[in-house]
Amino acid sequence: MIKISRSFIKGSLIYTIAGALPMASALLLMPFYMASLSTADFGVLSIFLVFSLLVQLLVTYSYDTSLYIHYHEFKSDQNKLSSFISSAFVLMLLIAVGIALISLLTGDFVFNWAFSEKGISFFPYGWVALCGGVFQALVKVHSNLLQSREKPETFLWSNLMITLGIVVFTVAGLQLFPGTLWGPLGGRAMALFFGAIWVLVRIAKEFGFHFNFQLLKGNFNFNFYAFAYQLQQWVINYFDRPLMFLFLSSAMVGEYDFAIKCLIGIEFLINGLQNSFFPKVVKEVMTQTVKGSTATINRYYHGLIAVTMLLVCAAILIVPVIIEWLSDLFNKAEYKESIELIPYIAVLYLFRSVRLFFGYPYSILKYTKPLPVIYFMAALVKVGCLLLFIQQFDIKGVIMASVLSQLIEMIMLHQFIKKHFVFEFNSFKVIWAPLLLLLIIIVFESVLPVNWLDITHLMYCVVCLILLGWVYKNELKQINVFQLIK
Repeated sequence: MIKISRSFIKGSLIYTIAGALPMASALLLMPFYMASLSTADFGVLSIFLVFSLLVQLLVTYSYDTSLYIHYHEFKSDQNKLSSFISSAFVLMLLIAVGIALISLLTGDFVFNWAFSEKGISFFPYGWVALCGGVFQALVKVHSNLLQSREKPETFLWSNLMITLGIVVFTVAGLQLFPGTLWGPLGGRAMALFFGAIWVLVRIAKEFGFHFNFQLLKGNFNFNFYAFAYQLQQWVINYFDRPLMFLFLSSAMVGEYDFAIKCLIGIEFLINGLQNSFFPKVVKEVMTQTVKGSTATINRYYHGLIAVTMLLVCAAILIVPVIIEWLSDLFNKAEYKESIELIPYIAVLYLFRSVRLFFGYPYSILKYTKPLPVIYFMAALVKVGCLLLFIQQFDIKGVIMASVLSQLIEMIMLHQFIKKHFVFEFNSFKVIWAPLLLLLIIIVFESVLPVNWLDITHLMYCVVCLILLGWVYKNELKQINVFQLIK
């Protein structure tokens, strides 16, 4: 029997907490954004943050992913390890300079061409977002290096200080420059700048200054496939905001992005739950001769899907109440427009837990070959359906595109792994129960009058409990209540 050490448990807990800090800071900053920004400002902010994330992906060129593998490959040769790590950071700085030069020549032209009707220009906020993306790339790769080197305490404190800096500088910027984007963009960039300087100093002190292009060139092919995957994820998760600006007002984009950020806590809880049991899933699969799902593995994901269903219903009930209260508190009635979007966006998280179920064999078996095809199709469906639906259905058309994209992704994940992994599961618990809840929510949100929605949202919780009680009636019968309260 393999024993799990206390240090492993401690490290896993620290990585989970530190990894959740960006989500926590996003939620913490939401009231300050509401107090200082209009929904139109919030929509423009989403464009620059999406651009900043793209810059981050370009600068890292997937070294945040590949560094773990190459660290363990070179760690027995300190000179080679130092040369590789230092060269990787020098390469990222060179890529950053290249992106800055290209942006200097083309940034304003591209933004004026794409967003001329919305009055969005590249200068000055585009430069601030670009700098934030570069600094975030350096911090991200360094964080992954700390994980590879099993330094959880340094990982926690560095992430904590940077997150705290983002919150402090952003709030200060919102107070000093109200009604502008200098607070959210400048505050974030300032905190990440100090974080990036700290990272570069640490790298230079420990690994020196090297640029061994031949050593880096050997892993370009590996990085390219991971980089392509990350770009596809960027298209699937974020490219809808720039596309929406072509057809909708800045305020409508802001309402959509605001609603998404209000529900980010569900993402945090889903990730935390999966991280808590995933090592056990890995252990279970790796002991098998014929790889496949088991009753134990299915039980973990049944629980994850059931909890997600409850979280979605709870969010639909609670989050609109909080938005309405904050809107009245800050006299920002325009933010109430996002309330009607909450149920439609929340139900997308039902797919999230199901996708994790069909996707876990890929990472455990290291079977990544079909993933670029799967996510290319998902991205193609998302963009194509968005362009098709948005003019007729506005924001709900964007959500429809997301639903169809995620359905295609789940179907393909299941189909492409069948030859390598045997899935045996209760289809009602994994597929039909969350799908039934999704349909109930969408139908009732679409047909019932607005003044009935508070009662309807409470009804979703009741329906969810009844549905789960019926689906898991056999499991519930085995629970001894008196044993639990002893």
